[in-house]
Amino acid sequence: MSIVLTEFARPRLFPRDGRLTAIQDCSAEEFVARLNNEAPLAVLDGYAPFCKLHVHANWTSTRCSVIAIDAHNRHRLRSAYEARNKDELPVLVRWFEGIEPPIARYLVPILYDREQLAREGTPIDADWGIVGCLYTQAPAEIPMVPITMMRNALGVDEGGSGVPLERAAYRRSVEFWERHANWRP
Repeated sequence: MSIVLTEFARPRLFPRDGRLTAIQDCSAEEFVARLNNEAPLAVLDGYAPFCKLHVHANWTSTRCSVIAIDAHNRHRLRSAYEARNKDELPVLVRWFEGIEPPIARYLVPILYDREQLAREGTPIDADWGIVGCLYTQAPAEIPMVPITMMRNALGVDEGGSGVPLERAAYRRSVEFWERHANWRP
């Protein structure tokens, strides 16, 4: 099995500005080499048959990507309309500012198979392409953000995967994200 980093994921996981919310202490090439040479601790099924998540012990100083909202940090939540790239429409996002989360215990790359990436206009010369990565305390998936589920249901033309919205999964996602948020330095 071979894995590559997609051009969609590269600027999000390894931005040129060195932001602290990205993967730390290794280059994109070192990250991909490690995923290709080290067996994951577990392989989880993703939200669709073309999606898998590989659980790896965190070998970096990368911090958790999600923080629980509580009475002590709620005042640090911020929001804005943002697009993930120039081709997508902006959507409402929220995040914490001024909070430093703990170092993640696990890195969980999100992989799409070659056929799905070709359908999305991203052909790869490998079996799997990295489209994202979760930085977690538990060897498990963090629920997909509700807006990402909606974007996926809208289809490839709107930056999604074309997977229909599953109401029960959407409700679980909302329940989680009502109580958690990402962070930015």
